Amino acid sequence: MPKMKTHKGLRKRVRVTARGEVLHKRSFAGHLMSGKSGARRRALRRAARLVQPYAGKVKRLIGA
Repeated sequence: MPKMKTHKGLRKRVRVTARGEVLHKRSFAGHLMSGKSGARRRALRRAARLVQPYAGKVKRLIGA
């Protein structure tokens, strides 16, 4: 059976921590920030953790 190829588009969008958690950038943080509160804008700067049912699939696709 051939080796599984890394999904290059997904590899650029997520990272896996040392503990195996998958982090990704939050949505709604690209533009139109003036209508959002400061607390919400600060929260959008932080990376979000991917929930477990999806994290395993993502790790398999990126080869982690």
